[in-house]
Amino acid sequence: MNTRFDYPEPPVPAFLFDLDGTLIDSVYQHVIAWRTALRGVGIDLSVWRVHRRIGMSGGLLVHALLRETGVSLRDEQIEDLQQAHAEAYLEQIDSVRPLPGAVELLRRLSDNDVRWAIATSSRADTARHALDMLELPPDVPLVHRDQVRRAKPDPDLFLAGAALLDVEPKFTLAVGDSVWDMLAARRADALGVGLLSGGYGRDELERAGAFRVYADPAELLTRLDEVGVRIRS
Repeated sequence: MNTRFDYPEPPVPAFLFDLDGTLIDSVYQHVIAWRTALRGVGIDLSVWRVHRRIGMSGGLLVHALLRETGVSLRDEQIEDLQQAHAEAYLEQIDSVRPLPGAVELLRRLSDNDVRWAIATSSRADTARHALDMLELPPDVPLVHRDQVRRAKPDPDLFLAGAALLDVEPKFTLAVGDSVWDMLAARRADALGVGLLSGGYGRDELERAGAFRVYADPAELLTRLDEVGVRIRS
């Protein structure tokens, strides 16, 4: 005899997207911007050392790199350094593009009533430039560094993104390109989905907690069923 079980239908997962390296192809512009800013205070680092910290909040990134070099800076110098990074990044903004499939992915989710928000460690003055690239309106659900106490790898951004969507974090998919995104997702009780488009390897993302790893937004768009999302069209 067949038995049918009636139970409340679970909510459709909501998406929390990182920005740099996840929706826009900007990781290496950030690397060069940080290298330029650091040189301005006499710190010369190889780009690979800077890249390994991209995805952290700017403050944590600076402190981590200072620890590696043994250099000490005052708080006001660190703030000036972050501003210099922002200015150097904006000088390269014309070379930044959406990652393959990013615009289409966000549009497809919206067309199917799947909620999503952007949760980025970037500050407002850099994050807002991405909205036009992604063909998004100014009122898109967006949480940036200036709105939370701590950025990634702390969970604050993803928790704030879930609150913005009025959904419990355990019903969200946190999509990011760095190990810091995956660590923040785990701490927020979200399910981490990794993308290779920021330069981290599949094994690194999986060790940091990624449930699935895809090349870029375009591949994720074709595999939404694997993360529990049914698309009508």
